[in-house]
Amino acid sequence: MSANSFTLLLGGNLTVTDRLRALTQGSRVIAADSGMRHAIALGLTPELWVGDFDSSDAALIGRFPSVERRTYPASKAVTDGEIAVAEAIARGATRLIFAGALGGERSDHALQHYLNALGLVEDGYEVVLTSGEEEAYPFAEESELTLELPKGALFSVLGFTTLEGLTIRNARYPLKDFQLPFGSSRTISNIAEGPIAVSLSRGRAMLLTRPYDLSGA
Repeated sequence: MSANSFTLLLGGNLTVTDRLRALTQGSRVIAADSGMRHAIALGLTPELWVGDFDSSDAALIGRFPSVERRTYPASKAVTDGEIAVAEAIARGATRLIFAGALGGERSDHALQHYLNALGLVEDGYEVVLTSGEEEAYPFAEESELTLELPKGALFSVLGFTTLEGLTIRNARYPLKDFQLPFGSSRTISNIAEGPIAVSLSRGRAMLLTRPYDLSGA
């Protein structure tokens, strides 16, 4: 088990896949409220369960009587997910896996996970968000992100600002030192030719992948 890698079980949708199991293998686990239900599917036992527990029923709570719980009031200034992140960092996390961070019933929570992840990677943390079927990787300025993808897998680069010096390698639609205007769809639905690499000189971006979607092959 890695003392510095933490899987955060969040309330969004999660599909158990081989990539997800490999991604979370050996990590420590913290659950945020109803995200605890994913512990059952993944066969994991968190070391901590946090939240206001407004979305966890008695049956779920009863399945994990030995897991430490920290209860917070419903009226609070942060989400249960952000509390889970803070707890992981306090315990020495340098790598954070947001499991159940994409999709679900609350699009505001999903978007907040994106924004939180972007801030964390700028502070030097390694972060990935996953639903099992999709993965999202925030990446920072003056850095290169490489990712193993099967040939034909779909991916997109989402710009949260204007992007300068954007380079995409080993894709059907490569780019080199490209300026992407904020709000442009130019980098949506690209197709991997195998492992890909993306980098930029300035801006904030997210690489969103669908590793099992080979419709672009």
